[in-house]
This record gives sequence, C-alpha cells and structure tokens, in this order.
Amino acid sequence: MGSYARPTLLLALCALLFFLGLGTLGLTDRDEGSNAEAAREMVESGDWVTPTLNGVPRFAKPVFTYWLTSGSYLAFGVSELTARLPSALFGIALVLMQYAFASRILGPATGFRAALMLLLNIEILAIGRMVLTDMVMMFFTTLSIFCFFLAMWGDGKAKRWYWGFYAGMGLATLTKGPVGVLVPLLAILPYLWLTRRWRDTLRECRPLAGAAVFLLIAAPWYAAMFMLHGAGYADSARGDTLTRFFSIIGGHGGTVLFYIPILLLGFFPWSGFLPAALVQALRGSRAIVVEGGPADAPPTPTSPQRHLQILCAVWIVAVFAFFTLSSTRLPHYIAPLFPAAALLVAASWDRLLSDEGGKWGRVSLWLTLGVGSCLGLAFIGLDWAYDRFNAQIALEFPAAAQAGPGWAPTAIGFLILGGMGLFGYAALTAGRTGLSFGISSAVMTGVVLLILVVALPQFNRYFIAPSQELAVIAGLNLEATDTLVAYGRPKPSLLFYARRRCSAAKPCIEVIKQGEEEKLRPLLERPGQIMILTQERLRAQLPAPASAYPIILSRNGYVLLARKPML
Repeated sequence: MGSYARPTLLLALCALLFFLGLGTLGLTDRDEGSNAEAAREMVESGDWVTPTLNGVPRFAKPVFTYWLTSGSYLAFGVSELTARLPSALFGIALVLMQYAFASRILGPATGFRAALMLLLNIEILAIGRMVLTDMVMMFFTTLSIFCFFLAMWGDGKAKRWYWGFYAGMGLATLTKGPVGVLVPLLAILPYLWLTRRWRDTLRECRPLAGAAVFLLIAAPWYAAMFMLHGAGYADSARGDTLTRFFSIIGGHGGTVLFYIPILLLGFFPWSGFLPAALVQALRGSRAIVVEGGPADAPPTPTSPQRHLQILCAVWIVAVFAFFTLSSTRLPHYIAPLFPAAALLVAASWDRLLSDEGGKWGRVSLWLTLGVGSCLGLAFIGLDWAYDRFNAQIALEFPAAAQAGPGWAPTAIGFLILGGMGLFGYAALTAGRTGLSFGISSAVMTGVVLLILVVALPQFNRYFIAPSQELAVIAGLNLEATDTLVAYGRPKPSLLFYARRRCSAAKPCIEVIKQGEEEKLRPLLERPGQIMILTQERLRAQLPAPASAYPIILSRNGYVLLARKPML
C-alpha cells in the first residue's frame, strides 16, 4: 500500500464502525443514561463544576467526560448521537494514534495491523459507541505510555515527550480518577525494573516538574469539589476508589477468573495469539537482564522494537492482575490493556503463523479456532437460550414474550464458524499470514455490521425504546410543577428522555423502587398532574389511588398512567 492508503483506509473503517447507527440505539442503563443526563443537566444549570443527576450532585466520576458531552450538546443539540460523539471521536483518535506510534517503532505494515487489531474487536467498538468515561480515559493512558516510550528512546528534542506522559496522566485522572495514574505506572514501573533502566530514566524525566504539570491539569477541579462539598465529596471519592477495590459495588463481583473469558471473547479473533506473544516477550525481558550482566550493571543496548514488546507484555499482565485483584469487576475495566495486546499480537503475528512459531504457533492457532467455535455456537444457540429463560428475561424486558432475537444471531454464528474454517485453512498453508489476517479482519467487520444494522435495531425496538418513548411523551405533556414518577427498577435514561428541569428540591423524576411503595403516597397528594411510568405487570402493586389511574399510553409492556386526562 502507498503511504496514504493505509491511514485513509483505517480512517474510513473507523468512521464506518464507530459512527454507523450511533444515534439509533436508545441509551442503555445504568451508566449511559446517567452520564448522558448528567451532561444535559450541566448544560441546563450552567454549573460546570459540579455534575448532577436528577438534581442531586453526582460524585461517581470526575468531570472531563461531562465537559466533552456538554460541549457536544451545545454544538449539535441534545441527542443520543451527540451524547456518544466524544467516545466515538476518541475511539477513532486512539486507533489512529496506535497506527502512528506502531508504524514509527515497528514499521508501517505492522503498525497498520496493530491499529486494525485494536479496532476490530467487540470490546473496543462497544466502549467507543457508548456514553462511558472509558474510551476517553483509555486514550489518555495510552497516550501517556506512548509518550514515555518515545521520550525514553529518543535523543535531544524527543525528551519533550515526557511532558506528554505527565499531561496524559493528568487528563486521564480528570476523566476517571486515580486509575488514570495507575494504568501508566502499572505498565512503566515494572518495565523499568525488569530492564534496569530506571536510574537513567529517573534522571531525565524530571519527575518534580512533571508532577507539577500533572497537578496543574488535574488538581484544580478536585480542589474545587472539596471546597464546595467537603466531606460529602471525600467520602464518595473514597467509595469509588478504595471501597470499589476492596468491596463489591453494585453486585459487580465474580471470581478471580472473571477476566479470562472477557479477554478471550472481547479481544477475539486476536486473543488466541496473546498467550504465546506474552510468553515470548517476557522471555525476551529475561534475556536482556542476562545480557546486562550483574544486577548493578547497565543493560546491554537492544532495539526499541524488542523493548516495546516487553513493555506491552508488562502492561498487559500488570493491568490484568490489578483489576483481577479488585473486588468490583466489570467487563470494560480491563480495556486499557487492549492497545498493548494489539501491539504485541501484531508484532508476533507473522512469526507465530510461520514455521518459526513452532509449538506456540500451533497453540495459538488452535486456541483461536476453539474460541471462535465456542463463540459461533453460542450465537447459534441464542434462540434456544432465549426460549429457555424467556420468563426471567420478561421480568426486565416485558416485550420478551412477543419478540425474539431474530435471525441475526444465527447468521453471526455461521459467519464466525465459516470464517474460522477459512482462517484455519489459510493459517495452515505456509506463507499465507497476510491472507489469514485479512480473513479474520473481514469476519469481524461482517459480524459488527450485522450487529449494528440488524441485531441492535431489533433489540432497541422491543427492549430499549418502549419506556423511553413514554418518558418523552410524559415530558412533553407535563408542566414544571407537575410530577412524573418512575416505578420499578431505576432507569436513569428516563431522566434524559423526559427532559425536565430539576433541582435537589424538585427532582426531574421521582424514582420509586419495588418495596418502597409507601414513599409514593405523599407524592400522590401533590397538586397538578401526576404521571406514573411503570411496567404493566407492576401496576397492581401501586398503592391506591395510583393503581386506579387510567392508562394513557402503553408500549410493549410499559404503561403511562395519569391522574388527569390528557389530549
């Protein structure tokens, strides 16, 4: 390919996969709905320091993502598309940065492969299409690590990259708290210890000046929050960091094996090659220490390509281990290791698929085929599982009794199985490493397009949209003094769709959970219109007279009740 062909193709594919149908899926609960609504309330209130949710200060996440989303609202209006726009743009920026960095160190062909591997997996595409803090944070943590490596291996003016290392950590901390510092340090400090470069690096990276840059970026907002909210913010910040690590928050637990299937499936189809690439890179780190001689001797100079693979291996292992040790576990927590995983597998791809790969190459191939077969069969078997657990699904999504998953999961399953068959044939044929990479890329592109074009619209129509459509109608028909109640499992996205002004004294929506029906009684005595949005099956559990309110509208198992008639 020409010098402009690769980045042009990469940018086009990024735009397609990150932006296609970006605004057609309703906001999911809980994080998407909460983040999108907090940014909307920030625009509405004009308070750019304290995020709020339903009129109450929201301390769960730092402010930077809210600023980005609020800016998107101001520029293009409030919608699902503009709420997700920052994540999609930072996703594209991350992939292009991966290409630029890897091309500089490993060459354009490997850089292109590393960027495509980072793009073409379910985890990164999902995070880049949701209103979450993770994609923005991941961009800055990756930027920080890349800047550090470029500075360490550069001369003269290249040492200026150290400022990017500190700035990246500062912005990551302003996006998602202390993890923005932890991820780069988890990668860099063990790498420096393994390769015995920490003394030279400590002299040249100017840590005191760097700490000042970090604090200049991250500290002002945190200081403002402590000044405004005092102990309340301090307690919340502690709960979202130390408590989250040592205790299970929100029921998000799991065993110490939780992230193994997440990594294998989330990074598919490249994950099968990751164990072998890790082992070979860590063996390389041991060789560097041996070459260097005594422990106090300087390391023998080696190529930056070799050191980059060692850094990536340490980056993966350290981040994976840290989040495995955390008591609270969610699939997207390990996403910061995906750039390193893509770099490491891309650098090892040709070797592992050639005769040189030996035993580890064969293990990688069969592990990939095994993971692909399990994933394909899981998609094909989704219809059976859906019928088997339909009653339980219907408790959360009432439309489950009328609508099924459709034909898309079966098509995706057969596409994966067929693609793995072609991949295996190409990989077992000598000299076809490029073809096997092309087949894997094409399979993942096809899978993602089927999900975006067919599966998600079906899912949105029956499972996501019904309650949100009723929230929109309620918001349009209620005055500021009227009351809207959401009864059942809390859905923060309803706040976004109702679009009501709110404050601590007057929430946008009064949220009443099952078992808290007595809290509803005082609300029923308020003057003006009262509307209640709930599942139809829960209507009988409402206290009188709310249970007798007439149904104004219904959507796939959800109903909107109103005390007074409306046109």
